[in-house]
Amino acid sequence: MRSHEHFLDDDFADFDNMAGSGRGGRRAARNHQRFDDEPPRHRRPGTDPEFELERADAEEDLAPPDGDRWSSWDGAEHGPRPYPEWLVTDSGAVDAELGALKSGKEADVFLVRRALPDGGRECLLAAKRYRSDEHRMFHRHAGYQEGRRVRRSRETRAMAGRTAFGRSLLADQWAAAEFGALTRLWSAGAPVPYPVQRMGGEVMLEFLAEPDGSAAPRLAQLRPEPDGLADLWAQLVEALRLLARAGLAHGDLSAYNLLVHRGRLMLIDLPQVVDLVGNPRGDEFLRRDVRNIAGWFAARGLPASTADPEELFRLLVAEAFGM
Repeated sequence: MRSHEHFLDDDFADFDNMAGSGRGGRRAARNHQRFDDEPPRHRRPGTDPEFELERADAEEDLAPPDGDRWSSWDGAEHGPRPYPEWLVTDSGAVDAELGALKSGKEADVFLVRRALPDGGRECLLAAKRYRSDEHRMFHRHAGYQEGRRVRRSRETRAMAGRTAFGRSLLADQWAAAEFGALTRLWSAGAPVPYPVQRMGGEVMLEFLAEPDGSAAPRLAQLRPEPDGLADLWAQLVEALRLLARAGLAHGDLSAYNLLVHRGRLMLIDLPQVVDLVGNPRGDEFLRRDVRNIAGWFAARGLPASTADPEELFRLLVAEAFGM
């Protein structure tokens, strides 16, 4: 009986005889067709004009008839049920980007129209996309993230080292934090835009439009009359009490991340939302929120006895801890 080693030697000898020796032999082996009736193989399809034409036709058939992309609803994390009647959830809908609404340090917001190709139902959404490139600079320091953890040490190290992978994870984490906070607050009845969906570092929200179609203004853009100012303050206090009862503080509250949508005050920009119980610096962030926003109202003429930051702080602490 032949040894196993001799058996392999004979097999490789047969292969060498078939393929030939030297560089030319190896080339012949590579070009050899396994079956005579097998069509020639194109090693580089991109160089074949016929192949390129067929691929272009296929891509054209798959592209949406009108718009930038097919709706990303099916592959995304969805907002709370029941879904609003105005929301288009059909998988055959098309998302068309209409322009930029806002550019910030951490994210950009774009106006997107989601519509059915047949011209039927449509809705407008605000797409907030967190940037993950090396030029993006999160000014949110680590204090906001106390109590937030990722399970894998590799991911923790990547985010701490701000590697490309880590920056992408940070963008996803901030998006997930904002989407989670909005979902929780919407379900509790808080004045926030409906969180439609999240996919990676993109959060899609209800677009808050005025009757003329323009975006709802920030509180900082307005100069309310005394009665209107007092009403907005009362709305703010109720909104902050609701957050406190949920154990949360906004974390970066100012007149620039409050919208006035048809007379109703709306909270926005919540990626840094703070857990008042789990974060050891929760009361510090809450006090700063209250001081900042009370100062804005006082500067616009609201009596100091009404816009009292210390009184509001004590009220919110009592709501958060059941005191």
